[in-house]
Amino acid sequence: MIQTESVKPISNALMEEVGMTWHTDSDGTPYIMNEIITVTQSEAEAYYNAANELYEMYVQAAQYVIDNELFLDLDIPFNLVSQIKRSWERDELHLYGRFDLAGGIDGLPIKLIEFNADTPTSLFETAVVQWALLKANGMDEESQFNNVYEAIQKNFQRLLTGNDDPENFANYYQYQNILFSSIGGLPEDERTTRFLQQMASDAGFQTDYCYMNEAAFSEEGVFNPSHTRFDHWFKLYPWEDIALQTDGITGLLEDISRNQACTLLNPAYTLLFQSKGIMKILYELFPNSPYLLETRTQALQGKKQVSKTMFGREGANTMILDAAGQIIKSLGGEYDNYRKVYQEFAEFPQDREGRSYQAGVFYAWEACGLGFRRGWEILDDMSKFVSHRIV
Repeated sequence: MIQTESVKPISNALMEEVGMTWHTDSDGTPYIMNEIITVTQSEAEAYYNAANELYEMYVQAAQYVIDNELFLDLDIPFNLVSQIKRSWERDELHLYGRFDLAGGIDGLPIKLIEFNADTPTSLFETAVVQWALLKANGMDEESQFNNVYEAIQKNFQRLLTGNDDPENFANYYQYQNILFSSIGGLPEDERTTRFLQQMASDAGFQTDYCYMNEAAFSEEGVFNPSHTRFDHWFKLYPWEDIALQTDGITGLLEDISRNQACTLLNPAYTLLFQSKGIMKILYELFPNSPYLLETRTQALQGKKQVSKTMFGREGANTMILDAAGQIIKSLGGEYDNYRKVYQEFAEFPQDREGRSYQAGVFYAWEACGLGFRRGWEILDDMSKFVSHRIV
């Protein structure tokens, strides 16, 4: 049974002052809980080790998909395959991602739920808000598994240093620049993207931000509204959605990639990680891993399970099925055009009200930060963010 510590909340005014404008959900309830989960040092280390090991497994699984041309099995759009292969062969840097995990506390084993590898959010909450919550309550703000800011900042420097020490960034920097973009009208996406821009600026890059519809593309690269060309472009916009655009952007990005006119972040190959279909590959390659749940593209026999679409977010189009295949709980959504995977049901830590807690572990070169989401049977867009501290 999960028991949280009640703490004094950070005021909405203060959160808005630092750019956290999505602090209240559409039903008027707070998104950031004035509660903290206590985590032991050994539990934090277990999350760290799990994410690092899982990432290595994902790399091997992605290589297997590429070697065996299994893109269709993962619902990968055909018009992105060449970019995926090219970004993989060039070993382009995966800037950051977030593993969603069941268990890890309250005596439950850590199990992979999915990997948000392309456009993960909850970044600002994890890196800043939960740190500020400890500080505001007179607690040791260092008592967290949370070096997200520094880890991603160093990864930006690795765009130039590669496997060399990021501390040597100045030896490689020749005024390279990065453009950041997100969709207008989505405050969380914009703040997340501008937060990443701040990290890149602190890393030493020249940066700019514009909305997706303001960026311009040609064979020569990616440009901001002032017609400045950029060496790198970060877009908080899903690759699978880019593939569906009818304005020609997919072809232009293909040209840009082929001409090496701009490096795209996150790279196209992260779509392999993002597809839940790769969890079937993972289970087949690593059936004895303690972190993996049985996952198939056909319903499991005689097991409680969860049905998910290959691509989807915030729990949309998810169903929980009992061992006889009957629906226990379902959530609608807009992702029914994708094929499904069936994943063995995992127990989540719960509080006395029956609410579930899902760990999110960020990964940037290595595991670098922990936060929790709280919801019911299926964590949807009304789930809450809960901070942690190490005791």
